[in-house]
Amino acid sequence: MGLNVGCAARPGRARDNKTGSWRVFRPTVDSETCKKCGLCVLICPEGCIREDDDGMPVVDFEYCKGCGLCAEECPAEAIAMEQEEK
Repeated sequence: MGLNVGCAARPGRARDNKTGSWRVFRPTVDSETCKKCGLCVLICPEGCIREDDDGMPVVDFEYCKGCGLCAEECPAEAIAMEQEEK
């Protein structure tokens, strides 16, 4: 008996499925507030957040699904989910 509804069978598959601009919300990082802890990089189920050379998180919007886990788990509250522009 397999439960498929609401389950991520294979997390981190974003590279196989570009999101483009269909998402409703997109994460934005406040560089002044961010503590560069890297939790958002670890928590992203699609692996769409990486750290730049300075340790600042960078979101790849071609693959981000806009799920908001990064914003929800950010201990510094440096990530906000903003309405996607049409």
